[in-house]
Amino acid sequence: MGYEAIETASVDELRSLQLERMRSSLANAYENISHYTAAFDAAGVTPADLTSLDDLSRFPFLMKDDLRANYPFGMFAVPREELIRVHASSGTTGQPTVVGYTQDDIDMWSTVMARSIYAAGGRKGDLTHVAYGYGLFTGGLGAHYGAEALGCTVIPMGGGQTQKQVQLIDDFKPRIILVTPSYCLNLIDEMESQGLDPRASSLEVGIFGAEPWSDGLREEIEERLHIDAVDIYGLSEVIGPGVAQECVETKDGLTVWEDHFYPEIIDPETGEVLPDGEFGELVFTSLTKQALPVIRYRTRDLTRLLPGTARTMRRIERISGRSDDMLIIRGVNVFPSQVETQVMQVEGLSPHFQITVSTEGNMTAMAIAVEPDPGNTIAADDLAAELTRRVKENIGVSTAVTIAELGAVPRSQGKAQRVVDTR
Repeated sequence: MGYEAIETASVDELRSLQLERMRSSLANAYENISHYTAAFDAAGVTPADLTSLDDLSRFPFLMKDDLRANYPFGMFAVPREELIRVHASSGTTGQPTVVGYTQDDIDMWSTVMARSIYAAGGRKGDLTHVAYGYGLFTGGLGAHYGAEALGCTVIPMGGGQTQKQVQLIDDFKPRIILVTPSYCLNLIDEMESQGLDPRASSLEVGIFGAEPWSDGLREEIEERLHIDAVDIYGLSEVIGPGVAQECVETKDGLTVWEDHFYPEIIDPETGEVLPDGEFGELVFTSLTKQALPVIRYRTRDLTRLLPGTARTMRRIERISGRSDDMLIIRGVNVFPSQVETQVMQVEGLSPHFQITVSTEGNMTAMAIAVEPDPGNTIAADDLAAELTRRVKENIGVSTAVTIAELGAVPRSQGKAQRVVDTR
């Protein structure tokens, strides 16, 4: 039983709705945004050429660089005066990407976020602590409006002020928290430093997103905080958080809200569409967005599409990493999430780690600094040797491992900085 009937509609009903909405979204983009007009014309296609969902593969991809090239307002399909909000990326890796929303867009976003919180186990009236950042980042406001739409009581804490976060959790006793997994670890550590038992807190459901995380980290958080930890997925270019959500009853990957966001998996090298079940890059086409329709947006996130379980709609596996976050260490592809998995397998190590990439002679080298568990009794040399062995055997690279002092690895106030590249 979902928040809305469409979540459990038949596959045929869902596909029919997707085709109708896709035609409308393609027309909106082609007729109102010069970038799409030129891109479709160059590819020799028009919205009228879409007669089945498979025809989407004939249309060109949208890249992040296309959004940057049209900074700030060149990708909107409506006059700027019809926007009621804009968000933007940080721009730390280049020109920021700007996204905008009409009132209908905000209403749709709030609905899919309410649907997501419901799928995670949230219900009307629940006290909900939002620890995602507010402002230009889409996380805080997206979660906030969705929780209000579901009928929750929202605590709009935002990121940072870790001691105060813990105080409010202890005083207000929320049932749900929305936060990045790395920052949740900080909150757990702070609870313990204040003499509080995290497992005795009021929290029952944690909705974690904005960064890749492993099943090992899920187990760590669930054990230490005594909650159900579920994954949420989104990105600002598509809408923000709420594109896909893991259902608490199955915890088997993220259900894509396919009535609003149509997924494809492609070979990141060739752009070829891959069958469901094959691993590749995730691509999204928005079906109902007004202000900023996205047609075949390449997310750079790596995963695969799986059949629906708790809902009719298809699932994606937990994001294993991004194609542009991948490290190439002496010819081996390495993702930070793979390292996290190995860290979590070593008894005596904490989840707090950071990778440093450097140049040694003409070669690229990788080093890992990781903290021990506070109660660890195993010798540091033995911990380092075990992690070195596991990384070599399971990832295929040699690495130097340093067991850092407690608190030495930088703590996240939002997304964790897992990699420091000194090359």
